[in-house]
Amino acid sequence: MTDMILPAGSADLAAVAETLAQAFQSDPALSWILPDPDHRTRALRSLFHVLVPADARAGIVLRSPGDETASLWRAPGQAHSGTLEFLRTVIPLVAIFGTALPRGLKVQGSIDAHRPKGRFWYLHYVGVRPDHQGKGHGGRIIRAQTAVADREGLPCWLETATPENVPLYERLGFVAHVEWDIAGGPHFWGMMRAPS
Repeated sequence: MTDMILPAGSADLAAVAETLAQAFQSDPALSWILPDPDHRTRALRSLFHVLVPADARAGIVLRSPGDETASLWRAPGQAHSGTLEFLRTVIPLVAIFGTALPRGLKVQGSIDAHRPKGRFWYLHYVGVRPDHQGKGHGGRIIRAQTAVADREGLPCWLETATPENVPLYERLGFVAHVEWDIAGGPHFWGMMRAPS
């Protein structure tokens, strides 16, 4: 049963948000934005309760039946959020980040600046709960959607600030197209996967 990957329904979105909040607790970029671990734990839960529904509207949310893993994919042409989405999320994000908001905007601005134009599936977030990492869940949930992209003849794009994830993404067919540093902060890789 845990080999299955399913689209998340509206009743599943809270569990998806919790999976991603746990998975990103030690993420280099989010740790730089929110350096206090206790604040980060609370903020990530709130952040993903905002992001998961937004990404569900813009693409597809996938999960495993036991919520070991989850991913947020924005559909082709939906990688950049529009004005309406910005207006829906700006007030909650100000409340979530507080004084860390300038760092958050700095990271988001650099990600937006390095993301390519064109039509591709955008892997916005993918994560595995810490007690389930190293068991193949991350690769399985990514392959579930790259198979869709392959059938559509479309590439996939992602960014990561976690060096340990780069080899995993490479094994899944992603190639680093650009690398950059946030001044005083994390190093990023932007990676593209061509359709096979």
